[in-house]
Amino acid sequence: MNVGGSRSSDVEPSDHREGEDGGSVRRDGAAGQQATGGAASGSARDASRLAKPSHRGAGDPGTPRAYTVGVITPYLDGSFWNPVLKGIHDTARQHGCRTVVIRGTPAALQAPSLASELVDGWILVLAVDGIERFVRERVPRVVVGTHVHEGKCPSVIPDNHAGIRSAVRHLVEHGHRRIAFVGCFVESDLRVRFEAYREALAEAGIPFDPELVIRTSDTWYIGGEDAAPRLLALRHACTAAIFGTDKNALGMMPLLTAAGLRIPEDLAIVGFDDVPDAQAADPPLTTVRQRFEMMGSAACELVLSMLAGETAPPELVLTQNTLIQRTSCGCDVIQSLLDQDAASGGDAGGDLDRRLVELLLAPQPLAPEASPAAVWPGVARVLEGYAAAIEGTAPPPAKELERAYQQAIDIAPDMGTLMAMVRLLRRSHERLGGDAASARRVEAFLDSARLAIARARLNVETGALAQLGMLVRSNYEVGLALLSGSQQESLSLSWLARTAADWGCFALREDATTLVVAGAYSRDGGATPPIGSRHRLEAFPPAELLPPSAASGEHMMLLLPIRTARREWGFLALLGPTLRELTGDEGTVGVWASLLAAALERNDLVQSLSAKNEELQEAYAVERALSDTVRELGCPLIPLLPGVLLVPLIGAFDRGRALQVLTAVTEGVGRHAARFVLLDITGVPAVDAQVAHALGQISRAVSLLGARVLLVGVRPEIARSLADVDLGDLSTYSSLAGVLHALTTGRLRPAGGKRG
Repeated sequence: MNVGGSRSSDVEPSDHREGEDGGSVRRDGAAGQQATGGAASGSARDASRLAKPSHRGAGDPGTPRAYTVGVITPYLDGSFWNPVLKGIHDTARQHGCRTVVIRGTPAALQAPSLASELVDGWILVLAVDGIERFVRERVPRVVVGTHVHEGKCPSVIPDNHAGIRSAVRHLVEHGHRRIAFVGCFVESDLRVRFEAYREALAEAGIPFDPELVIRTSDTWYIGGEDAAPRLLALRHACTAAIFGTDKNALGMMPLLTAAGLRIPEDLAIVGFDDVPDAQAADPPLTTVRQRFEMMGSAACELVLSMLAGETAPPELVLTQNTLIQRTSCGCDVIQSLLDQDAASGGDAGGDLDRRLVELLLAPQPLAPEASPAAVWPGVARVLEGYAAAIEGTAPPPAKELERAYQQAIDIAPDMGTLMAMVRLLRRSHERLGGDAASARRVEAFLDSARLAIARARLNVETGALAQLGMLVRSNYEVGLALLSGSQQESLSLSWLARTAADWGCFALREDATTLVVAGAYSRDGGATPPIGSRHRLEAFPPAELLPPSAASGEHMMLLLPIRTARREWGFLALLGPTLRELTGDEGTVGVWASLLAAALERNDLVQSLSAKNEELQEAYAVERALSDTVRELGCPLIPLLPGVLLVPLIGAFDRGRALQVLTAVTEGVGRHAARFVLLDITGVPAVDAQVAHALGQISRAVSLLGARVLLVGVRPEIARSLADVDLGDLSTYSSLAGVLHALTTGRLRPAGGKRG
């Protein structure tokens, strides 16, 4: 993840020497610039200076308590966010302070109201929408990753300008004059990097060519993939390319190689960020390394200095970055160091430990005053084993050598670098000379070193895979528990037992300012907020009920908003010894929050659907009753005389209506023991052949029951429409009076009678 920012003044090359990766930061103010070393505050502070009288929570109101640093960040995982959080938390712990990390943006979280009674100073990472509320309320605040131009808010950003200039200068030193720039200009820091690219070209006397600028759709892998055809079209117009982000470069490089472009022979490439994938790329990516942990640490030092009453810098704190030379630009730093060592004629003693450590640190030099053992404690054991092989004495225990190699892998996991150490030891022995027995012992020692390094490196990968497998299983179990259980199970937080969390509290929103505790969890059975207890937004989570690991600052607390598109549900507070590490593994903690939100949404929808189903069932029963009433009204059966049913029909007559009448009449004949059925069509607007056919069906069905149908209300226009229709033995009458007269005078018989 890239970070944004802008610069207030230029940076001289002497301020940031290539190859250094120290802990310095620069402050740029309105009046000029001042270079400072070490922490952003410029001096170490005792923890006692960072304590203040407590007026909230349990205990004596006069008892000092440590400050709490609040962090608001839109994301928790990734190569940028996780190291920034680590830098903040580590620095806060060093000062005896606590850290609360809230996922979201200031505007979405109603910050700084949320947890304001727990938090003393705030760090906003990248997202600054809503920062005006912090300005109005005069809350101590520092921004990381972007430059806020108003509100006198200190901003910690990487020195984008100096980093790109060092990359361009390096390519120029390699002889390149046609250098492209690839990046997404939506991001403010990418625009700064582009301007630095143009300035560096001008410094080198190279004219800027807008045709060599390729804009990507985003700063990630897909943006690089999509832009690959445009760079391939320039393959004969440029010999090198600066990428605004590593992920753009890493997304594009495989496509360039697949198209036959050789890196770095045909095109030298330099990225920016030094994400973990950069070293494992093919070829390894030369890049400008950002110290994200340093950014977090500098921000924490700044906010703590403000809380201690010190004056904050007016604008920018720029963190140093370093050009890391790898193969993609045409460099082979490790081979160069080996060649230099061979040319210098170094021996096996004296400074061999320093040369080994410099290999591990390459391209960063080991400071002259620094002890190799301070960087790699196990180097002494390795050299003891090497000397024992030369002299034929007893070597150090194998376990101690394995630990030493593991330490080396922790410093430089690249296998090429690790094998280069073995090559350096072999060359050193070759220069020393010795008998054949000594040579065999040294070769056996080096073989065992290669095997131990390979085994240790494999253990690292196996451990990473095992951790990933645990996360997958944990997330599967959490998802199963949340999405297949009841709402009560989701709210109880019992599913946290399947995770690395030691403590949790979930509060539902009652209204805009009040939270109600709906669930709590403690792995060791410690105190948790009572279920149903109410807390103001400013007082959640309740400081007096936090576990000791949170109160001491040992563990970082995460506060996650639980929301869906339909509803703001509440907040989940989590604490655990490995939660900070888990946030770097594809957002595991964020997955839990999303699953909990989905479970609450699902349960709410199920309850809503159940209520709707009951309403529908009631509505259906009412509709059935109304339907029966309508059906009866549509075909009423009136016992007019003993054995005589009158069926007055009103309205249009279609196939459905005919079936309804047929059913009602046949049932009515049996129920009333009718001998005559008078179908009165006076209210039927028109009778065509289809209606006549239906009337004939009714007549035949009734006759099968031993009764007779008489058609009443035949008007002249109906008679004309039925002139060509065969009505069979269906008798017709123009009026009800006429048929009644025929019935009362005995002129009609139940079946087979003549027309009256």
